[in-house]
Amino acid sequence: MDIDEFIKTIKFDDKGLVPAIAQDYVTNDVLMLAYMNEQALKKTLATGKVHYYSRSRKSLWLKGETSGHFQKVKSLFYDCDADAILVKVEQTGAACHTGHRSCFFSEFVDGGIVDVEKQPQKVPQDSKIIDAVYRIILQRKQNPPEKSYVHSLLQKGVDKINAKIIEEAGEVAEAGKIKKEADVVYESADLIFHLLVLLGYRDIAITDVYKELARRFGVSGIEEKESRKK
Repeated sequence: MDIDEFIKTIKFDDKGLVPAIAQDYVTNDVLMLAYMNEQALKKTLATGKVHYYSRSRKSLWLKGETSGHFQKVKSLFYDCDADAILVKVEQTGAACHTGHRSCFFSEFVDGGIVDVEKQPQKVPQDSKIIDAVYRIILQRKQNPPEKSYVHSLLQKGVDKINAKIIEEAGEVAEAGKIKKEADVVYESADLIFHLLVLLGYRDIAITDVYKELARRFGVSGIEEKESRKK
């Protein structure tokens, strides 16, 4: 199915528009809601950068054209009624014109409204910390602060990153053999962190690693390795 055929499946409203939700492809955070007409959807699919239609200006616009906060298309879905679009994107900078990363930064809590991005960050204590750390690595890559270990490592390139991974893997192995459990945990965190830096350097989504693990789930390790040889 080509782009024109796909667009024919979308049910635009009587004004020729369809709501389009932008979602962070790494964290799944909802970033914004806007609208597309046929031309905006076609240019989004053709260029890989998200275009919208402005109802107030009555014109097509490329997200990030003036701000530099582009949205790179990672995948695109439509709902069961084909009357809403979901675009998973790699967001550069802030998605919201207010400077917030997401337009959905206001939360109704206990009878009041709070700016969730100004609240103290709650550090996940479970597997979600992997996504949180990876998101920060991408932010350091896209908008490097004045001093950043991650950015300096990314700037040094893949050879330096790989050297750190080899170093940390060796320290994990050493800790696993002769050191305490706390040392194994500490060194394992270092190794995972530098693996995430490598993924960020290569623009590989952490979700792709999750999918690969899911593919292997329930499959004998011996069988999985044999299938690679075939």
